[in-house]
This record gives sequence, C-alpha cells and structure tokens, in this order.
Amino acid sequence: MTPDGGTSGPARVEEVLRTEQISMSFGPVVALRSVDLHLKRGEVLGLVGDNGAGKSTLVKILTGLYRPDGGRIYLEGSEIRFRSVQHARQHGIETVFQDLALVDELSVYHNLFLNREQTCGGWFRFLNNRAMRVSAKRFLDDIGVDILSVDTPVAMLSGGQRQAIAVARAVRQENIKILLLDEPLAAMGAKETSLIIGLIKSLSKKSNISIIVIDHNYTHLFEICDRINVIQHGQVTVDKNLSEIRLEELIEFMVQSFRRDVAMGGAKRPEIPSSDC
Repeated sequence: MTPDGGTSGPARVEEVLRTEQISMSFGPVVALRSVDLHLKRGEVLGLVGDNGAGKSTLVKILTGLYRPDGGRIYLEGSEIRFRSVQHARQHGIETVFQDLALVDELSVYHNLFLNREQTCGGWFRFLNNRAMRVSAKRFLDDIGVDILSVDTPVAMLSGGQRQAIAVARAVRQENIKILLLDEPLAAMGAKETSLIIGLIKSLSKKSNISIIVIDHNYTHLFEICDRINVIQHGQVTVDKNLSEIRLEELIEFMVQSFRRDVAMGGAKRPEIPSSDC
C-alpha cells in the first residue's frame, strides 16, 4: 500500500504511466473499453482518433476530472486512483485544454503565477510583483519562450504565444512528471506551430517531462512524437514507434477505418454528455 492509498503495481522503471483495462460509460454510451496505454519518462506520445473515439475522455481520466468505471492506473509503478484534478496535480500531472484557462486582462507574469502568487510584507500581505516578474522572465528564457515583455496582457499575444504561456504555467510546477496537451496546435499559422513544436520537444528532451498530445493533424504529430497510439471505438488499436510506421501508412489506415465504419453504419456514435471525446 502506498502513502496515498495506492498499491504496488508492476515494476517498470522506465515507465512513468501505465493504464490497464480502463473503461468508462456515460449511460448507454461506452466511451472507453479496456484501454491499455503506457508512457515512458521523457517520451512524447501522440493520441490519434476520430471525434468520439475516446481520446479526451481518457485524458480527463488521467487528469483526475473523471473517475473510470473500471481498470487500473499506475504512476511510476504504483497503482493510484485520482480523486480530483488537484490530486492528479499533486502527483505531477498537468493538463492544458483547448480553452487554455488564461485571464486575458492579466499580464503574462500574473498568468504564470495565477493561484500561486508570491507575496511579501508582514501582517498585511501584498503581491510581490517584482519577484514574480523577474522569476517569470527567467523561467520563460530557460524554456525558450520569447515574449517581448512579461508585463504584456495575454490578450495582446498571438495564439502561439498564448499557448506557450499556458504550457509554461503548467510545467512551472516543481514536481511535474506528465503534461497532457489537448489540440495544442489547433488553428495556428506556420510560425506559431513551429514555436509550440519546439517548446514540446524541448520540454521532453531537456526537462525529461513525459507528454501526451492529442492532435488531428498527423503531420504535426510526426514532427513532435516518439510514438503514436490510435484510439478507435474506445480502445487502443495501434501502438507504434515512429520508426515503425510512416505518415502515409497512418493516413491510409485511418481513411480505411473510417470507410469501414461508414459501411457498417458505425461512423456516427451518440453524443457523450459534457465530453469532447
């Protein structure tokens, strides 16, 4: 039994995360069925699948937002059951969803310290804006995010810069082990895409953070990822290193799978309440 209520699981030293037989349903709609997934330390894993395949549901389970109906989650070899998003964060799992959860009116450095502000003073505490400003600038420089001024309101930033700030805020935590990114490159131009791709690569290689990326653009995933998982109808059906599969093969596989679903009348699945999976 681990200190947080988990139990000792399979010893896989290089793995930071493993799920076994994860399942979840929303009423009559089966979102996930027996999902097995693993993630190595410092690895970037791409999750591929059509809308409704179960990708976002799986991410919300890993981030503590949903509790699965069945299956096991192992973090660094020990089984764990996340009770909440905060519980997952305490164990080093951070997530950046598509909405980014930034406050447009606040500066870059205030967003980086949101809900974790530094204060100073005695009986009456005040925001230590100078310390936060210096720390934010140093941290962004360290991870390679180029912002003209940390005093700039995030509403004034480009889409790529906003995404970079959201990612930077997530990885600022001292104990971060895993970063989950939901469509981090959506609706971005070439320059902004290059910024985020470079940031993801840097975090995995230099900071040794394990990253799971959901993206519908397979070309982007082949630039970022070490390995690809395909989720179909709530199951992982393909698990390949990039050295084992070509971009053209993945595209052809997905097209053929979609055509097969259409022919069998299974291309459209019922909507899952309150889920973007």
